[in-house]
Amino acid sequence: MTNSLTRLLLVFFLLFSLVVKSTAQSNNNGTGKETLYHEIATIDSLLFQAFNSRDLESLKHFFTTDLELYQDNTGVRNYQQTVDAFGELFKKDYVLVRQLIKGTMEVYPIKDFGAIQSGLHQFCHTENGKKECAVFKFMHVWQNTKDGWKISRLITYDH
Repeated sequence: MTNSLTRLLLVFFLLFSLVVKSTAQSNNNGTGKETLYHEIATIDSLLFQAFNSRDLESLKHFFTTDLELYQDNTGVRNYQQTVDAFGELFKKDYVLVRQLIKGTMEVYPIKDFGAIQSGLHQFCHTENGKKECAVFKFMHVWQNTKDGWKISRLITYDH
């Protein structure tokens, strides 16, 4: 009987340790996802601070040099085409301002690479004295590089 009791206790402690380890991993993943969410929210804010202030030099540092931008109404652009397009946009008479729609941002980790960010954002500008705004969907694939977080793939759609 002592062997049976010993085996039963061993199995119990083994199962108990697996449950504790699993719970600890779940808690760490939750905290890690929350931390990642706040990191991406912060870098998103900095990205569009540069965009909203028309700071092309700062803006272009948020992209990897192998950037691919996919937009439903303009097609596919690489890094240089994207930088050039932002430069042209910043020369317009009106100032286009981006704002993230509160509560729509989602962030998901990409193992050993970075994160996916998706959500809705609104762009507004004043033209002929009238404020014009539109809401679009977006997805950013962020790469955690040695130089910090950078967007390697950008998808904007539903224009």
